[in-house]
Amino acid sequence: MSKYAHIQQAAYEANMELPKLGLVIFTFGNVSAADHELGVFAIKPSGVPYEDLSTEKMVIVDFDGNTVEGDLRPSSDTKTHAVLYKHWPTVGGICHTHSTYGTAWAQSQRDIPIFGTTHADYNTVDIPCAPPMSDEYIQGDYEYKTGFQIMDVFADKGLDHKEVEMVLVGNHAPFSWGKTAAKAVHNSAVLEAIAKMALLTEQINPQAPRLKDALIRKHYERKHGPDSYYGQS
Repeated sequence: MSKYAHIQQAAYEANMELPKLGLVIFTFGNVSAADHELGVFAIKPSGVPYEDLSTEKMVIVDFDGNTVEGDLRPSSDTKTHAVLYKHWPTVGGICHTHSTYGTAWAQSQRDIPIFGTTHADYNTVDIPCAPPMSDEYIQGDYEYKTGFQIMDVFADKGLDHKEVEMVLVGNHAPFSWGKTAAKAVHNSAVLEAIAKMALLTEQINPQAPRLKDALIRKHYERKHGPDSYYGQS
């Protein structure tokens, strides 16, 4: 058995959740699973339909974007994943989709406002949208620079990627991450639900106010704070 089998299995299972959750069509989207001790991650092969995937087809890549093991070409977004893993060592899984509502907000170049407690269960801030990529970045190594485009917006807004585990890339689509590939997919599904709710909120009431701070803190901390009480101990 390959020493990478554990991340290949995690990546395969996570990728297979994307069509089940309605987050992808055709071959859009990808998930990766990393092992920071080995310095590699497993990622979906490029352009392979989900029904044709298997654990063994997950490609092993290092944090510089070089293929380590596998006969198939890795996802076209591989270098973006590599950059984030290299600079964010607490991240164990990354998910990228072109889900309908999240992508619509990205195409609108807007942060997703924190309107309600569903959003506050996961974030205390608006979901950030990175500005459209600069011409300099586009003309360089595009997928590699997308990783820096994501990190730049976190630095510019003073956000912590360990707390805010999702982002919109302007005119592109959402990315999410977590300690595992499964958590990255979970966050991707949450982002899509929040994006849909926010759109409907603005349609029903274009002047809808942001959620007040007391409710933001209450809902976030009951799940993530030192005295959290959501779920089972």
